[in-house]
Amino acid sequence: MTAMFADRADSGRRLAEKLRYLAGEDTVVLGLPRGGVPVAFEVAAALEAPLDVLVVRKLGVPYQPELAMGAVGEGGVLVFSEEVVRISGVSQGEITALVRSKRAEVDRLAVFFRDGREPASLTGRTVVLVDDGIATGATARAACQVARAKGATRVVVGVPVAAPSSLADIAEVADEVACLEAPRSFFAVGQFYRDFSQTTDEEVVSLLRQAAEREARAGQVADPLIRNEEVEVPAGTARLIGNFRVPAPCSGLVVFAHGSGSSRHSPRNRSVAAVLNTAGLGTLLVDLLTSDEEVDRSQVFDIELLAARLEHATGWVEAQPESKGKPVGYFGASTGAAAALWAAAQPASGVAAIVSRGGRPDLAGPRLAEVRAPTLLIVGGNDDVVLELNRQTQAHLRCPSELAVVPGATHLFEEPGALREVTRLALRWFLRHLEAPGSPAER
Repeated sequence: MTAMFADRADSGRRLAEKLRYLAGEDTVVLGLPRGGVPVAFEVAAALEAPLDVLVVRKLGVPYQPELAMGAVGEGGVLVFSEEVVRISGVSQGEITALVRSKRAEVDRLAVFFRDGREPASLTGRTVVLVDDGIATGATARAACQVARAKGATRVVVGVPVAAPSSLADIAEVADEVACLEAPRSFFAVGQFYRDFSQTTDEEVVSLLRQAAEREARAGQVADPLIRNEEVEVPAGTARLIGNFRVPAPCSGLVVFAHGSGSSRHSPRNRSVAAVLNTAGLGTLLVDLLTSDEEVDRSQVFDIELLAARLEHATGWVEAQPESKGKPVGYFGASTGAAAALWAAAQPASGVAAIVSRGGRPDLAGPRLAEVRAPTLLIVGGNDDVVLELNRQTQAHLRCPSELAVVPGATHLFEEPGALREVTRLALRWFLRHLEAPGSPAER
């Protein structure tokens, strides 16, 4: 069979094209050492994302090493398949000895590869796990479990080539799988590369160092954030947790109202917020319910309560020294869109613009006619039910409004390029309507 890739760098550049739809999201690229790191290096460069390694060792059943009963990851992460452990009959003593051995190996390699740098935080982020190919898939499955245990919100596995049967297994533990080639005739990963020479430990260290230097250079020219922190927002007797980011200069603020089942850690909303920050808009991603409240489904759909909390968050933003006097907009998703419209309908509301992403604005029904802020409704073209609800909602709005349909997108805008289009539409809307006095007009 003719080799599909010249070398790992070639496969990485080609894989990066397939993963470009992740650009702009809060993403970290993790290479599985050793061979996955040269591939991941190219992906991280294309996505302008940080690069790190994920050192993980599967725990194979002693008499059948390819059968994984669990995995050991960095930071003491330990995951097990209770079913495999039970069926295999491995004793506790054997498990303890194996874990101790693998954990020592993981810790040693993690320190060596990073050469003094801290590991990238995975909490609340989209993690792209990259290897040079997948044969059995056992290590990749274990890596997915470890990444999720370390706080990843979304796990995407990216590989140039894989055995078809393994792809199905990976899809069970990953949120998405991006693979360039899945040939039926698959014997070993190396058969698909002209140059499949071994990646050395020193090469891994060098590539990680280059990526860190590249990220540092990018950070030096990026617009500075004068405030970037987790904050506590008082809302009556409740205390709401949010992430507050203010760039310099700042021409306006956008408060994000998340939908049911989401939070300030939403990778989609964080991705949109990052682009708004780059464009000079501050953002507050705030959880409108406390951790105890969000398990109560009646409160999740209590639009009046959510709107009242959003009003408290707006008042908090308007009182901050960095954002005082700046125009404020709302970005609502799902039920959060209804809360944004309900809050904006209050007579004293000064909100200047609203964007709804895959929202349920119909849930603000009795208040829709009172909304005065210009409103943009963004819906996926394949999200049929929600699209119809948004069309009906627009008919009840008396404020300036537009309905933007993203072709081929479903409710969560997970299709390639869909979230990027949402971000572009939202940014244009906010720049048009959040122009502070003396700020430059949108070009």
